[in-house]
Parts: sequence; C-alpha cells; structure tokens
Amino acid sequence: MPTAGFLVIGNEILSGKVVDTNSPFLAKELRKIGVDLERILTIPDEIDIIADEVRTMSAIYDYVITSGGIGPTHDDLTMDGVAKAFGLPMVLDEDLCKRIEDATGDHFNESMRKMAILPKGAGVQESGDLWFPLICVNNVYVLPGIPRLFEAKFPSVAEQMTGIPVQLKRVYVKTFESEIASYLHDLLEDFDELMLGSYPRMGEEHYRVLLTLESRDMGYLERALEALLSRLPAEIVHKVE
Repeated sequence: MPTAGFLVIGNEILSGKVVDTNSPFLAKELRKIGVDLERILTIPDEIDIIADEVRTMSAIYDYVITSGGIGPTHDDLTMDGVAKAFGLPMVLDEDLCKRIEDATGDHFNESMRKMAILPKGAGVQESGDLWFPLICVNNVYVLPGIPRLFEAKFPSVAEQMTGIPVQLKRVYVKTFESEIASYLHDLLEDFDELMLGSYPRMGEEHYRVLLTLESRDMGYLERALEALLSRLPAEIVHKVE
C-alpha cells in the first residue's frame, strides 16, 4: 500500500500556542483512502530543518504532506525549505501572482506577492473553489496550516492518491484490559494480519475497553470479529459496531 509522511511546520505548534488538529484529521482521511500514514513530525520554521526533513521524507514515502508556513509573513519559510530540499531556485510564478492580485484587489502588496514565489517547476493545481491553488513539488504537497483551509485543500490531494481503504470494527468491553489480554493474544495467533487495538477508557459508564479490529479485507475482518466474539464471554460485551 502507498505510504505517507506528514510534516507539521510551525514554532507556534512547538510552543503550545496553537494546537495541531491537522494531524488527526489527516490520519483519518488517509486511512479512508488506503494510504498508510507512517510518520508525523513537527518542526520549527527554519529553512535548513525544513529542507532536511522534506528531503528525507520524500525519499522514504510515496507521498509527503506539509502544513503551515506558506503565508505572507517573515516566518513563512516552507516554500524556501522545499526548494532547498531539491536544490531548486525560487522564482516568481507570474500567473499565480496575477491570481493573487485579482483575489485580493486593493489589499495586494509585496507581502502578498511573496506567496507567488515558488520552487522552480512546482506544480500549481486547482483546489476546488479556493483562490490559492495546491502547490506540489515532486511527491511533496504543500498545504496551509489553518485547519479550515487544510481540510478544504485535502480533497485535491486525495484525488491523486490510490490505495485500498482500511475497514474497521469496534467492540466495547465491560471488563478490564488485563482480563481480556489472553483472548486478544489467541486471536492474533489465528489472525496474524489483523490490526488489533486495545484502548482502556476511564470515566465511561458502560464499558472499560474499546477494541478495534482493522483490515483491508472485509471478509477477513468479519471472520476475525466472529472469532473474537465467540471467545469473549457474552456478558462482558457491551456493543459491537
């Protein structure tokens, strides 16, 4: 299956001034389309660090997605970092500059013009009805950090990815995790390709543990679920989804 790495860029994330919500959103969306997200890394707004991590991820993963650092201010350095990662000069994209000017009207200034300076050869792709396009350099997709914009742009990235979606079943159990550990171990002995998660829950009224069973093969998943339910005492199962 295709793989992805996610690079979260921003001092504001590392300092705790802003909470990163793009990572959980991306993880869920990639799972839906069958792309395995294998790494999430948060780094500061420093060109050399951005370049090093983009270069590394680009070589390892099929897709790299970045968030943050593409606005008009002094600390928006992602494009510079991506350019350096691939040894590309930064050049003004005249068409994009005109597009930004048309979109911003009287507010257009040199700071806005900065947003049209891209790594040479970067792909400029339409992104729904958003005025700023999706920028792609090799296998790296450069997205904004603002969650609303990140989420709005992601479908344009997803259209270019292919994979087999992961199917999910949930089992809510009313007993402690330690009391069902042996059942889970035995299940994995028989279904060694099953992605099995066990998550204790505190403060829940009706259950103590959430079990997740995942597979790209629905038939395999259903057989694993049936096997688990046949082993668990019926009275400890709160519900199955």
